[in-house]
Amino acid sequence: MTRAASRELYDSARRRPAASEELISLWAYRDLVVQLVRRDLVTRYKRSVLGVLWSLLNPLGTMVIVVVVFSHAFSVGRTYPAYVLAGLLAWNFFAQGTLQAGRQLTAGGHLIRRIYLPRTVFAVAATSTGLLNLLFALVPLFGIMLVTGVPLRLTILFLPVSLAILTTFVLGVGLALSTLAVDFNDVNELYGIFLPTLLYLTPIIYPKEILPASARAWLVDANPLNHLVALFRVPLCEGRLPDLSSCLVALGAATVAFLVGWFLFTARADALASRL
Repeated sequence: MTRAASRELYDSARRRPAASEELISLWAYRDLVVQLVRRDLVTRYKRSVLGVLWSLLNPLGTMVIVVVVFSHAFSVGRTYPAYVLAGLLAWNFFAQGTLQAGRQLTAGGHLIRRIYLPRTVFAVAATSTGLLNLLFALVPLFGIMLVTGVPLRLTILFLPVSLAILTTFVLGVGLALSTLAVDFNDVNELYGIFLPTLLYLTPIIYPKEILPASARAWLVDANPLNHLVALFRVPLCEGRLPDLSSCLVALGAATVAFLVGWFLFTARADALASRL
């Protein structure tokens, strides 16, 4: 048997499932993800006097406005600034990460049409950039906690678990939105309009206890973002671990969002080049 005949022939019918093939390719192109994240950070802070400090000042400015406007209305204590800022940081990560995933995929269409690369790199890069901005913004959060008398307790060690679950959810939603945005150009714009409504439907700037019990059941308890934000905020601001029910709901929501987003996106990955 000749050497050429002994070689294994490529058979497209024997390809791995698209979901697993995309995961393998993503790992092989992990350096590209790093470069895309670096590009996003450099582009955002290029020629900026304050540079990365803007990622710290933005949530701080929003927190100050919210505290001034709502602190007396909600009759909350001096820990309210830390409560608001922690919620806003988790929310901003979700909102920016999911919104940028679709926009980066559309903007990277010229690359996909020219060369092969895993289509998921754009959503993963957008999520990673949002996570880095969240980590930067923890600095003012810790400062506000110390100023307002909220001690840093050992429950802060639970934070990596909270961030892992939140990141998984953000990536899953971002992939699902990216898939829809390829076929419907208005998806990103409509989603951007819907986000402020979702913000006020989630107890970010107000404590859920002010809601009547009947509304709390369907508006808060059934809202996965409430549990995801609590997973991040409770260990920091209340010094305790989140309730087991919140952990299970958050983990379930993140798992479902990721699986749906990943399989939906990878099933359409081969057709994306012609659609962008």
